[in-house]
Amino acid sequence: MTITFLWTDIMIWLLVIALVVWSRVILRSPQVQQQWRAIFKSSVAMISAIVLLFYLLFALLDSVHFQKANSSEMVSLLDMAFEHRIANTERTYSAPFATHEYTKTLVVEDGVSLQKYLPLKYVNSSVSIATKTMVSVGVGVAISMVLIGLHLLWRKRRKEKSELPWRTAYVTVTLLIVTFTWLYMLSFDYHVLGTDKVGGDVLYQSLKSIRTGVLIGTLTTLVTLPLAIFLGVTAGLFRGWIDDVIQYIYTTLNSIPSVLLIAAAVLLMQVIMDNNPQWFSTTQERSDVRLIFLVLILGITSWTGLCRLLRAETLKISQVDFVTSARAFGVSKMGIIRKHIIPNLMHIILISVVLDFSGLVLTEAVLSYVGVGVDPTMHSWGNMINQARLEMAREPMVWWSLFSAFVFMFVLVLSANLFSDRIQMVLDPRNDV
Repeated sequence: MTITFLWTDIMIWLLVIALVVWSRVILRSPQVQQQWRAIFKSSVAMISAIVLLFYLLFALLDSVHFQKANSSEMVSLLDMAFEHRIANTERTYSAPFATHEYTKTLVVEDGVSLQKYLPLKYVNSSVSIATKTMVSVGVGVAISMVLIGLHLLWRKRRKEKSELPWRTAYVTVTLLIVTFTWLYMLSFDYHVLGTDKVGGDVLYQSLKSIRTGVLIGTLTTLVTLPLAIFLGVTAGLFRGWIDDVIQYIYTTLNSIPSVLLIAAAVLLMQVIMDNNPQWFSTTQERSDVRLIFLVLILGITSWTGLCRLLRAETLKISQVDFVTSARAFGVSKMGIIRKHIIPNLMHIILISVVLDFSGLVLTEAVLSYVGVGVDPTMHSWGNMINQARLEMAREPMVWWSLFSAFVFMFVLVLSANLFSDRIQMVLDPRNDV
């Protein structure tokens, strides 16, 4: 196999590298270090950050692709880890930890037609769940103890005496590792979260959907931020006809229902892709291009709120004494923007970015639910919820696909919201923390 990268793989890895470099640069400032320490002094913020990092880890594992020899098929590191569930699919629905199919099937035995629950092909019911649970908990605790021990050695070498809630962090890491180890080890013998209509493992689908949610939430920011910052600061500082034009643009864009605008753009892109199938050698490349286009559309339609906020704040900052003094000394407007405006807008930008992340994750789910989101062949929580519509109307009801998508999405959005609340509390100059 040879390593290969989709466009979204390149984008997310470049974003991670840029964030690492940016964090190393800004943390050289004692004031910035003090602010981030104040953020992580909250146990809730520490727990939320660790959960978000776990989601990011799964997104990165699913963003390293390999192309099989003599084949156009591409697999990621996450696919390799769950190869036992990709290759071994059941015939149809099965409930979590079930040993038989969820619905009865008509079979003929000795010339007699019977309705029976057929046994699942790839479930090893001879393995005790209790025994496997004890083993997986032991393995998970051992892994977490190794990681915590390495971190303690690092802290001791740096002689760090911090007020950060490290005990809370260690407990959170241990619980997450133990939970995933339990799910993963049991997945070799059971369908932990059941199977869907075509026998696909729901746990694997839920984990694969993490990448789509994280990509929508983070990459859309790359499109939103430049537009919002440039236009918002320009309108607030230059005023006059420039301000009027920018206000007209975002007012007009806000007057168009965003769902209709996104739907029209996605359907247009879908027609172009259908008319040019030679552009894509694999289904994954096609799904990847549609995801990038959806990110662009969401970015183009999501910048107006932040732009309006930055314009108002720039109008206020441009009237304070230090900006007036800078103008009197002949500092150029670009110099004022770089040295005075942008630094005083960073807390608003950071707060908005983290708040918008959870909103974008939910937006993807809604768009995929109505059929104008990511490609139907791509794993996403929105597609899982869309497919669960008819399943919820069945008798007996198939509930686990919807439940799994809801839980994974709920934990991600809740963590992002709690973390953003703490950032807002610390970075907002109107709060005294």
